[in-house]
Amino acid sequence: MELGIEAEVGAADSGDLEVDLGNLFEAIGEAALDRDTAVALCLDELQYLKETDLSALIMALHRVAQKRLPLILFGAGLPQIVGKTCRSKTYAERLFEFPDIGPLVPEDAKEALRGPARREGVAFTDAALEEIVRLAEGYPYFLQQWGYDTWNEARSTPIDLATVRAASARAIQGLDESFFRVRFDRLTPREKVYLRVMAEGGAGLQRSGDIAGRMGVRVTSLAPLRSSLIQKGMIYSPSFGDNAFTVPLFDAYLRRVMPLPARQVRGGRPRP
Repeated sequence: MELGIEAEVGAADSGDLEVDLGNLFEAIGEAALDRDTAVALCLDELQYLKETDLSALIMALHRVAQKRLPLILFGAGLPQIVGKTCRSKTYAERLFEFPDIGPLVPEDAKEALRGPARREGVAFTDAALEEIVRLAEGYPYFLQQWGYDTWNEARSTPIDLATVRAASARAIQGLDESFFRVRFDRLTPREKVYLRVMAEGGAGLQRSGDIAGRMGVRVTSLAPLRSSLIQKGMIYSPSFGDNAFTVPLFDAYLRRVMPLPARQVRGGRPRP
């Protein structure tokens, strides 16, 4: 693909990202201002940005904000992006808003299924909708998976609870083979063991010390492993010493596909 124009020499081409990105954003913002419009940048998976790249992005947006130019960033990322952003630049806390976007509330989750079906002349029973929302835990991607498999399973309208239950095995298999498997395959053997032991504690918050206890090691020895899992987006730490899976149902997936390592037992004690 070609734009058919030559790059302007001396514009955002110094090789220093912190300088060049700021120059680029400023030029875009000024062009938007001249045309009485605005520019929105939308970036997903922000937690995977390198520290240097994140720092450059924050500095460029700060420069735009200072000049009151019509350019804004909408970014999405896992919960650790808040701490990572504020560590990169201390003023980031004042520059950005960090709304917490969790699972859909039950009524919105139901409407995500009910609305498209209604447009096709199909209805769900209340019990069917409640079961899908319960199984998917309000997670949008899982709602799509259950909705897809339930739709294919259905033979008449309204779609009822029995249809949802009949489709659930296929929905879980679909998630196992795609959504969960992709994440699982990114893990090292030791990371898999850590998460499998963590899965024994269920889906809620778990203390690092409790996980270490079940593994029979000192909590300090697991710090690098835990940090790696946070960087990969497998878990996050909502508060000091706490851990949680970043996506629902991952603990159940781990229990399905991986036996608990023989040496890891409930109530294990850290080694001296």
